[in-house]
Amino acid sequence: MAITFKAEEIFQLAEQVEKNGVKFYRRAAYLHPDHRGFLEELAEMEVEHAQKFVELRQTLSSVEKGSAGFDPDQEAKLFLQTLAATHGGEGDPDVVKQLDGEESLAEIIETAIGLEKDTIIFYNQIIQNVPAEYGRDRVAEIIDQEKSHIVILSEKLKEV
Repeated sequence: MAITFKAEEIFQLAEQVEKNGVKFYRRAAYLHPDHRGFLEELAEMEVEHAQKFVELRQTLSSVEKGSAGFDPDQEAKLFLQTLAATHGGEGDPDVVKQLDGEESLAEIIETAIGLEKDTIIFYNQIIQNVPAEYGRDRVAEIIDQEKSHIVILSEKLKEV
């Protein structure tokens, strides 16, 4: 049996992914005091993106909110929480741990771009589990936001 999600669940996941992304930039800022201001700006960008997902989630219809089915053990919720922490994209805890202070600023940004790309692939896969009536189009807004992250990071990479 396939797990079905509603848009609200995916927006909650997206909020957590963004919060995980903040950890990446804050760790990089700590390890790279010469670039701390710039990296803290990127961390703040992730905070703003998480807030954007909160705001978008608040605009969902009642049908797009809540659970998509009977799930007394909250397996779908646990599944999404695990995905947020382990999907291998933006804010991946393992990538955060790998930062050691030896990376150049360009390498940090390139890593971030790669993580954003992985996150887009992730959302493109999970959106298949959101039926149209449960807000698939709204989840596509998350993907659009992630694409905009890549544009921003790519512009910053050119500046470096």
